[in-house]
Amino acid sequence: MADLQDELRTTAEVGELDPPAAWPDTEPSAPATLLGVVTGLDAGSGAPDRAPVAEGPDAGSGAPDRAPVAEGPDPLADGPDPLARARTFLAGTPVADGYSGLPWALRHLPWFDLELGESAVDTDLPRLREGHVGALFWSLHLPRGIAGDRAVGATLEQLDLVKTVTDAHPEGLRLARGAGEVADARNCGRVAVVLGPAGAAALGDSLGILRALHALGLRVLTLTGASWAGETGLTRFGEEVLREMNRLGVLADLSGASDATIVRALAASKAPALFTRSAARALRPHPSNLSDAVLAELGVAKGLCMVPLTAEQTGPSVRDVADHLDHVRALAGADCVGLSGTYDSGTAHPQDLADASCYPHLIAELITRGWSASDLALLTWGNVQRVLRGADFTARAAQHRRPPSSARIADLDG
Repeated sequence: MADLQDELRTTAEVGELDPPAAWPDTEPSAPATLLGVVTGLDAGSGAPDRAPVAEGPDAGSGAPDRAPVAEGPDPLADGPDPLARARTFLAGTPVADGYSGLPWALRHLPWFDLELGESAVDTDLPRLREGHVGALFWSLHLPRGIAGDRAVGATLEQLDLVKTVTDAHPEGLRLARGAGEVADARNCGRVAVVLGPAGAAALGDSLGILRALHALGLRVLTLTGASWAGETGLTRFGEEVLREMNRLGVLADLSGASDATIVRALAASKAPALFTRSAARALRPHPSNLSDAVLAELGVAKGLCMVPLTAEQTGPSVRDVADHLDHVRALAGADCVGLSGTYDSGTAHPQDLADASCYPHLIAELITRGWSASDLALLTWGNVQRVLRGADFTARAAQHRRPPSSARIADLDG
Protein backbone atom coordinates (compact mmCIF):
# COMPACT_ATOMS: atom_id res chain seq x y z
CA MET A 1 0.00 0.00 0.00
CA ALA A 2 3.00 2.30 0.65
CA ASP A 3 4.04 2.01 -2.99
CA LEU A 4 0.55 2.94 -4.09
CA GLN A 5 0.54 5.97 -1.79
CA ASP A 6 3.83 7.14 -3.25
CA GLU A 7 2.32 6.86 -6.70
CA LEU A 8 -0.76 8.77 -5.61
CA ARG A 9 1.38 11.67 -4.43
CA THR A 10 3.63 11.86 -7.45
CA THR A 11 1.52 10.97 -10.47
CA ALA A 12 0.84 13.98 -12.68
CA GLU A 13 -2.67 12.78 -13.40
CA VAL A 14 -3.92 14.42 -10.19
CA GLY A 15 -2.10 17.68 -10.68
CA GLU A 16 -3.28 20.93 -12.20
CA LEU A 17 -6.07 21.06 -14.67
CA ASP A 18 -5.07 21.90 -18.21
CA PRO A 19 -5.41 25.68 -18.62
CA PRO A 20 -8.03 26.80 -21.13
CA ALA A 21 -6.92 27.74 -24.62
CA ALA A 22 -8.12 31.30 -24.05
CA TRP A 23 -8.89 31.67 -20.36
CA PRO A 24 -10.47 35.06 -19.64
CA ASP A 25 -8.38 37.28 -17.43
CA THR A 26 -9.50 37.00 -13.84
CA GLU A 27 -8.12 37.91 -10.44
CA PRO A 28 -5.97 35.36 -8.60
CA SER A 29 -7.85 32.68 -6.73
CA ALA A 30 -6.53 30.25 -4.15
CA PRO A 31 -5.07 27.76 -4.68
CA ALA A 32 -4.03 27.14 -8.30
CA THR A 33 -4.40 23.36 -8.28
CA LEU A 34 -7.55 21.34 -8.57
CA LEU A 35 -6.77 17.96 -7.11
CA GLY A 36 -8.61 14.77 -7.96
CA VAL A 37 -9.90 13.10 -4.82
CA VAL A 38 -10.11 9.38 -5.38
CA THR A 39 -12.20 7.13 -3.17
CA GLY A 40 -11.90 3.40 -3.03
CA LEU A 41 -12.57 -0.07 -1.75
CA ASP A 42 -9.76 -2.61 -1.75
CA ALA A 43 -10.93 -5.83 -3.34
CA GLY A 44 -12.36 -8.00 -0.63
CA SER A 45 -11.76 -5.53 2.19
CA GLY A 46 -15.35 -4.32 2.45
CA ALA A 47 -14.30 -0.86 3.66
CA PRO A 48 -13.72 2.28 1.64
CA ASP A 49 -10.32 3.90 1.68
CA ARG A 50 -9.52 7.42 0.58
CA ALA A 51 -6.47 8.14 -1.49
CA PRO A 52 -4.10 10.74 -0.06
CA VAL A 53 -4.33 14.15 -1.63
CA ALA A 54 -1.20 15.77 -3.01
CA GLU A 55 0.35 18.33 -0.75
CA GLY A 56 0.11 22.04 -1.42
CA PRO A 57 -0.16 25.42 0.23
CA ASP A 58 -3.58 24.64 1.67
CA ALA A 59 -3.13 20.90 2.17
CA GLY A 60 -5.09 19.80 5.21
CA SER A 61 -6.86 23.11 5.57
CA GLY A 62 -10.24 21.72 4.58
CA ALA A 63 -10.80 24.49 2.04
CA PRO A 64 -12.18 23.35 -1.32
CA ASP A 65 -9.74 23.31 -4.22
CA ARG A 66 -10.35 25.71 -7.07
CA ALA A 67 -9.54 25.65 -10.75
CA PRO A 68 -6.50 27.74 -11.73
CA VAL A 69 -7.41 31.30 -12.57
CA ALA A 70 -5.05 33.64 -14.41
CA GLU A 71 -4.18 37.10 -13.16
CA GLY A 72 -5.87 40.14 -14.65
CA PRO A 73 -9.17 42.02 -14.55
CA ASP A 74 -12.27 40.15 -13.46
CA PRO A 75 -14.30 38.98 -16.52
CA LEU A 76 -17.43 39.12 -14.37
CA ALA A 77 -16.91 42.74 -13.37
CA ASP A 78 -20.05 44.85 -13.40
CA GLY A 79 -21.30 45.69 -16.86
CA PRO A 80 -24.58 46.68 -18.47
CA ASP A 81 -25.36 43.27 -19.96
CA PRO A 82 -25.00 40.01 -17.97
CA LEU A 83 -25.52 38.01 -21.18
CA ALA A 84 -22.53 39.70 -22.83
CA ARG A 85 -20.45 39.05 -19.73
CA ALA A 86 -21.54 35.40 -19.81
CA ARG A 87 -20.49 35.02 -23.43
CA THR A 88 -17.11 36.59 -22.65
CA PHE A 89 -16.59 34.17 -19.78
CA LEU A 90 -17.64 31.09 -21.78
CA ALA A 91 -15.34 32.03 -24.65
CA GLY A 92 -12.45 31.03 -22.39
CA THR A 93 -14.17 28.52 -20.11
CA PRO A 94 -16.60 26.43 -22.20
CA VAL A 95 -19.27 24.03 -21.01
CA ALA A 96 -18.74 20.31 -20.53
CA ASP A 97 -22.28 18.99 -21.08
CA GLY A 98 -23.00 15.79 -19.15
CA TYR A 99 -25.75 14.25 -21.28
CA SER A 100 -26.85 14.35 -24.92
CA GLY A 101 -29.38 11.98 -26.51
CA LEU A 102 -28.14 12.80 -30.01
CA PRO A 103 -27.01 9.27 -31.03
CA TRP A 104 -30.49 7.78 -30.68
CA ALA A 105 -32.14 10.85 -32.24
CA LEU A 106 -29.91 10.61 -35.32
CA ARG A 107 -30.92 6.98 -35.89
CA HIS A 108 -34.32 8.19 -37.09
CA LEU A 109 -33.02 10.74 -39.61
CA PRO A 110 -32.45 9.54 -43.20
CA TRP A 111 -29.88 12.30 -43.73
CA PHE A 112 -28.24 14.96 -41.59
CA ASP A 113 -25.35 17.40 -41.58
CA LEU A 114 -24.37 18.68 -38.16
CA GLU A 115 -21.86 21.13 -39.63
CA LEU A 116 -24.43 23.03 -41.69
CA GLY A 117 -27.09 22.73 -38.98
CA GLU A 118 -29.92 20.29 -38.39
CA SER A 119 -33.37 21.58 -37.45
CA ALA A 120 -34.69 18.11 -36.62
CA VAL A 121 -32.53 17.90 -33.47
CA ASP A 122 -31.56 20.20 -30.59
CA THR A 123 -27.83 19.84 -31.16
CA ASP A 124 -25.60 20.69 -34.11
CA LEU A 125 -22.21 22.32 -34.50
CA PRO A 126 -23.43 25.90 -35.06
CA ARG A 127 -25.49 25.73 -31.87
CA LEU A 128 -22.69 24.04 -29.92
CA ARG A 129 -20.38 26.88 -30.93
CA GLU A 130 -22.96 29.53 -30.07
CA GLY A 131 -23.51 27.88 -26.69
CA HIS A 132 -19.73 27.60 -26.10
CA VAL A 133 -19.87 23.82 -25.53
CA GLY A 134 -16.38 22.31 -25.39
CA ALA A 135 -17.23 18.72 -24.42
CA LEU A 136 -20.33 16.56 -24.69
CA PHE A 137 -21.21 13.21 -23.13
CA TRP A 138 -23.16 11.26 -25.78
CA SER A 139 -25.69 8.95 -24.17
CA LEU A 140 -25.96 5.34 -25.35
CA HIS A 141 -29.10 4.69 -23.31
CA LEU A 142 -31.77 2.52 -24.91
CA PRO A 143 -35.58 2.74 -24.90
CA ARG A 144 -37.40 0.69 -22.28
CA GLY A 145 -38.00 -2.92 -23.20
CA ILE A 146 -34.69 -3.53 -24.94
CA ALA A 147 -32.72 -6.06 -22.90
CA GLY A 148 -30.45 -9.07 -23.18
CA ASP A 149 -28.68 -9.66 -26.48
CA ARG A 150 -30.79 -6.94 -28.13
CA ALA A 151 -29.43 -4.39 -25.64
CA VAL A 152 -25.85 -5.43 -26.34
CA GLY A 153 -26.41 -5.24 -30.10
CA ALA A 154 -28.21 -1.90 -29.97
CA THR A 155 -25.43 -0.39 -27.84
CA LEU A 156 -22.80 -1.57 -30.34
CA GLU A 157 -24.84 -0.06 -33.17
CA GLN A 158 -24.94 3.29 -31.37
CA LEU A 159 -21.19 3.16 -30.78
CA ASP A 160 -20.72 2.56 -34.50
CA LEU A 161 -23.05 5.46 -35.33
CA VAL A 162 -21.14 7.84 -33.04
CA LYS A 163 -17.86 6.92 -34.72
CA THR A 164 -19.47 7.45 -38.14
CA VAL A 165 -20.83 10.86 -37.11
CA THR A 166 -17.55 12.07 -35.62
CA ASP A 167 -15.58 10.83 -38.64
CA ALA A 168 -17.99 12.74 -40.91
CA HIS A 169 -17.43 16.00 -38.96
CA PRO A 170 -13.66 16.09 -38.28
CA GLU A 171 -13.54 19.89 -38.20
CA GLY A 172 -16.06 20.06 -35.36
CA LEU A 173 -16.07 16.82 -33.37
CA ARG A 174 -13.41 14.58 -31.89
CA LEU A 175 -13.80 11.38 -29.86
CA ALA A 176 -12.10 11.61 -26.47
CA ARG A 177 -11.27 8.68 -24.19
CA GLY A 178 -10.05 10.59 -21.15
CA ALA A 179 -9.25 13.95 -19.60
CA GLY A 180 -6.14 14.50 -21.70
CA GLU A 181 -7.94 13.87 -25.00
CA VAL A 182 -10.80 16.13 -23.91
CA ALA A 183 -8.32 18.95 -23.33
CA ASP A 184 -6.53 18.21 -26.61
CA ALA A 185 -9.79 18.36 -28.58
CA ARG A 186 -10.71 21.65 -26.99
CA ASN A 187 -7.29 23.15 -27.67
CA CYS A 188 -7.71 22.19 -31.33
CA GLY A 189 -11.08 23.95 -31.53
CA ARG A 190 -13.11 20.72 -31.59
CA VAL A 191 -15.98 19.60 -29.38
CA ALA A 192 -14.79 16.58 -27.39
CA VAL A 193 -17.22 13.65 -27.59
CA VAL A 194 -17.16 11.36 -24.53
CA LEU A 195 -18.97 8.04 -25.03
CA GLY A 196 -21.53 7.32 -22.33
CA PRO A 197 -23.47 6.87 -20.27
CA ALA A 198 -24.66 3.48 -21.45
CA GLY A 199 -27.18 1.36 -19.57
CA ALA A 200 -26.08 -1.58 -17.45
CA ALA A 201 -28.20 -3.84 -19.67
CA ALA A 202 -25.56 -3.30 -22.37
CA LEU A 203 -23.21 -5.64 -20.47
CA GLY A 204 -25.42 -8.69 -20.65
CA ASP A 205 -24.03 -9.64 -17.20
CA SER A 206 -20.57 -10.12 -18.74
CA LEU A 207 -17.38 -8.42 -17.62
CA GLY A 208 -15.85 -9.40 -20.94
CA ILE A 209 -18.45 -7.27 -22.73
CA LEU A 210 -17.66 -4.40 -20.33
CA ARG A 211 -14.00 -4.61 -21.36
CA ALA A 212 -14.95 -4.76 -25.04
CA LEU A 213 -17.17 -1.68 -24.70
CA HIS A 214 -14.38 0.14 -22.91
CA ALA A 215 -11.98 -0.75 -25.73
CA LEU A 216 -14.48 0.81 -28.15
CA GLY A 217 -14.45 4.02 -26.14
CA LEU A 218 -17.18 3.71 -23.48
CA ARG A 219 -16.34 5.83 -20.42
CA VAL A 220 -19.60 6.06 -18.40
CA LEU A 221 -22.01 3.29 -17.34
CA THR A 222 -25.35 3.81 -15.53
CA LEU A 223 -25.86 1.36 -12.65
CA THR A 224 -29.56 0.70 -13.22
CA GLY A 225 -31.65 -1.79 -15.17
CA ALA A 226 -29.66 -4.90 -14.24
CA SER A 227 -30.26 -7.75 -11.83
CA TRP A 228 -27.05 -6.89 -9.98
CA ALA A 229 -27.96 -3.19 -9.43
CA GLY A 230 -31.58 -3.01 -8.26
CA GLU A 231 -33.72 -1.68 -5.44
CA THR A 232 -31.78 -3.67 -2.85
CA GLY A 233 -28.44 -2.29 -3.99
CA LEU A 234 -25.40 -3.86 -5.57
CA THR A 235 -25.09 -7.63 -5.37
CA ARG A 236 -21.71 -9.33 -5.03
CA PHE A 237 -21.46 -9.43 -8.81
CA GLY A 238 -22.50 -5.77 -8.95
CA GLU A 239 -19.62 -4.84 -6.67
CA GLU A 240 -17.29 -6.83 -8.91
CA VAL A 241 -18.61 -4.89 -11.92
CA LEU A 242 -17.86 -1.64 -10.08
CA ARG A 243 -14.32 -2.80 -9.23
CA GLU A 244 -13.72 -3.72 -12.88
CA MET A 245 -15.09 -0.33 -13.98
CA ASN A 246 -12.59 1.32 -11.64
CA ARG A 247 -9.79 -0.81 -13.09
CA LEU A 248 -10.73 0.18 -16.64
CA GLY A 249 -11.51 3.84 -16.03
CA VAL A 250 -15.28 3.66 -16.66
CA LEU A 251 -17.19 6.13 -14.49
CA ALA A 252 -20.28 5.03 -12.55
CA ASP A 253 -23.42 7.06 -13.33
CA LEU A 254 -25.94 6.81 -10.48
CA SER A 255 -28.83 8.89 -11.89
CA GLY A 256 -32.02 6.89 -11.48
CA ALA A 257 -30.35 4.28 -9.26
CA SER A 258 -31.95 3.11 -6.04
CA ASP A 259 -30.91 4.71 -2.77
CA ALA A 260 -29.24 1.45 -1.71
CA THR A 261 -27.20 1.33 -4.92
CA ILE A 262 -26.23 5.00 -4.56
CA VAL A 263 -25.03 4.59 -0.97
CA ARG A 264 -23.01 1.48 -1.74
CA ALA A 265 -21.50 2.83 -4.96
CA LEU A 266 -20.44 6.13 -3.35
CA ALA A 267 -18.74 4.20 -0.55
CA ALA A 268 -17.16 1.51 -2.71
CA SER A 269 -15.98 3.27 -5.85
CA LYS A 270 -12.31 4.18 -5.99
CA ALA A 271 -13.02 6.75 -8.72
CA PRO A 272 -15.44 9.66 -8.31
CA ALA A 273 -19.03 8.72 -9.10
CA LEU A 274 -21.36 11.05 -10.94
CA PHE A 275 -25.03 11.70 -11.55
CA THR A 276 -25.45 12.66 -15.21
CA ARG A 277 -29.08 13.85 -14.85
CA SER A 278 -30.01 14.72 -11.26
CA ALA A 279 -31.20 17.88 -9.54
CA ALA A 280 -32.38 18.68 -6.00
CA ARG A 281 -35.37 16.70 -4.73
CA ALA A 282 -36.02 19.32 -2.05
CA LEU A 283 -36.92 21.81 -4.80
CA ARG A 284 -38.69 19.46 -7.19
CA PRO A 285 -39.72 15.87 -6.33
CA HIS A 286 -38.58 13.61 -9.14
CA PRO A 287 -37.32 10.00 -8.93
CA SER A 288 -33.93 10.92 -10.43
CA ASN A 289 -33.42 14.00 -8.24
CA LEU A 290 -31.31 13.70 -5.08
CA SER A 291 -32.24 14.18 -1.46
CA ASP A 292 -30.29 16.61 0.68
CA ALA A 293 -28.71 13.68 2.53
CA VAL A 294 -27.39 12.16 -0.70
CA LEU A 295 -26.09 15.56 -1.87
CA ALA A 296 -24.19 15.96 1.38
CA GLU A 297 -22.73 12.46 1.01
CA LEU A 298 -21.81 13.24 -2.59
CA GLY A 299 -19.82 16.21 -1.36
CA VAL A 300 -17.91 14.02 1.10
CA ALA A 301 -17.15 11.49 -1.67
CA LYS A 302 -16.14 14.28 -4.10
CA GLY A 303 -18.53 13.03 -6.77
CA LEU A 304 -20.37 15.15 -9.32
CA CYS A 305 -24.05 16.07 -9.66
CA MET A 306 -24.84 17.30 -13.18
CA VAL A 307 -28.07 19.28 -13.05
CA PRO A 308 -30.31 18.66 -16.10
CA LEU A 309 -31.87 21.46 -18.10
CA THR A 310 -35.32 19.87 -18.23
CA ALA A 311 -38.64 21.35 -17.19
CA GLU A 312 -39.66 18.05 -15.59
CA GLN A 313 -36.72 17.84 -13.20
CA THR A 314 -35.78 21.48 -12.59
CA GLY A 315 -38.74 23.65 -13.60
CA PRO A 316 -39.99 25.81 -16.49
CA SER A 317 -37.55 28.74 -16.26
CA VAL A 318 -33.86 29.60 -16.18
CA ARG A 319 -34.35 30.82 -12.62
CA ASP A 320 -35.61 27.38 -11.59
CA VAL A 321 -32.48 25.72 -12.99
CA ALA A 322 -30.31 28.28 -11.20
CA ASP A 323 -32.16 27.54 -7.94
CA HIS A 324 -31.16 23.88 -8.24
CA LEU A 325 -27.55 24.80 -8.98
CA ASP A 326 -27.49 27.07 -5.92
CA HIS A 327 -28.96 24.27 -3.78
CA VAL A 328 -26.53 21.60 -4.96
CA ARG A 329 -23.57 23.96 -4.53
CA ALA A 330 -24.66 24.83 -0.99
CA LEU A 331 -24.96 21.18 0.10
CA ALA A 332 -22.31 19.32 -1.92
CA GLY A 333 -19.89 22.16 -2.61
CA ALA A 334 -18.83 24.06 -5.70
CA ASP A 335 -16.49 21.18 -6.56
CA CYS A 336 -19.41 18.77 -7.03
CA VAL A 337 -21.88 20.50 -9.37
CA GLY A 338 -22.01 20.43 -13.17
CA LEU A 339 -24.36 20.89 -16.13
CA SER A 340 -26.36 18.39 -18.17
CA GLY A 341 -28.22 19.71 -21.20
CA THR A 342 -30.16 16.46 -21.78
CA TYR A 343 -30.91 17.76 -25.27
CA ASP A 344 -32.35 15.33 -27.85
CA SER A 345 -33.56 13.05 -25.08
CA GLY A 346 -37.28 13.59 -25.65
CA THR A 347 -37.83 15.99 -22.75
CA ALA A 348 -39.15 19.56 -22.61
CA HIS A 349 -36.69 22.29 -21.65
CA PRO A 350 -37.08 25.49 -19.63
CA GLN A 351 -37.76 28.80 -21.32
CA ASP A 352 -34.61 30.33 -22.88
CA LEU A 353 -32.86 26.94 -22.67
CA ALA A 354 -34.43 25.28 -25.71
CA ASP A 355 -31.26 23.92 -27.33
CA ALA A 356 -27.49 23.62 -27.02
CA SER A 357 -26.94 27.27 -27.99
CA CYS A 358 -28.59 28.62 -24.83
CA TYR A 359 -25.97 28.09 -22.11
CA PRO A 360 -25.04 31.81 -21.98
CA HIS A 361 -28.55 32.56 -20.69
CA LEU A 362 -28.01 30.26 -17.71
CA ILE A 363 -24.52 31.59 -16.97
CA ALA A 364 -25.88 35.16 -17.15
CA GLU A 365 -28.47 34.26 -14.50
CA LEU A 366 -25.74 32.83 -12.24
CA ILE A 367 -23.63 35.97 -12.72
CA THR A 368 -26.52 38.13 -11.52
CA ARG A 369 -26.73 35.85 -8.45
CA GLY A 370 -23.13 36.55 -7.56
CA TRP A 371 -21.40 33.35 -8.63
CA SER A 372 -17.64 33.94 -8.73
CA ALA A 373 -15.46 33.29 -11.76
CA SER A 374 -13.81 30.45 -9.85
CA ASP A 375 -17.09 28.68 -9.06
CA LEU A 376 -18.35 29.17 -12.61
CA ALA A 377 -15.13 27.69 -13.98
CA LEU A 378 -15.66 24.60 -11.86
CA LEU A 379 -19.30 24.34 -12.88
CA THR A 380 -18.73 24.59 -16.62
CA TRP A 381 -15.45 22.75 -17.10
CA GLY A 382 -13.25 22.11 -14.06
CA ASN A 383 -15.38 19.57 -12.23
CA VAL A 384 -15.85 17.33 -15.27
CA GLN A 385 -12.11 17.47 -15.92
CA ARG A 386 -11.42 16.51 -12.32
CA VAL A 387 -13.74 13.50 -12.48
CA LEU A 388 -12.29 12.30 -15.77
CA ARG A 389 -8.76 12.66 -14.37
CA GLY A 390 -9.81 10.76 -11.28
CA ALA A 391 -11.07 7.87 -13.40
CA ASP A 392 -7.88 7.81 -15.48
CA PHE A 393 -5.64 7.88 -12.43
CA THR A 394 -7.62 5.26 -10.52
CA ALA A 395 -7.45 2.91 -13.51
CA ARG A 396 -3.66 3.22 -13.71
CA ALA A 397 -3.29 2.49 -10.01
CA ALA A 398 -5.75 -0.44 -10.06
CA GLN A 399 -4.14 -2.07 -13.09
CA HIS A 400 -0.92 -2.41 -11.09
CA ARG A 401 -2.78 -4.27 -8.34
CA ARG A 402 -5.19 -6.65 -10.03
CA PRO A 403 -5.64 -8.43 -13.38
CA PRO A 404 -8.88 -8.37 -15.39
CA SER A 405 -11.69 -10.03 -13.46
CA SER A 406 -12.92 -13.41 -14.65
CA ALA A 407 -15.93 -13.45 -12.30
CA ARG A 408 -19.30 -14.64 -13.58
CA ILE A 409 -22.68 -13.71 -12.23
CA ALA A 410 -23.56 -17.37 -11.64
CA ASP A 411 -20.51 -17.78 -9.42
CA LEU A 412 -21.20 -14.74 -7.20
CA ASP A 413 -24.96 -14.32 -7.20
CA GLY A 414 -26.08 -17.84 -8.05
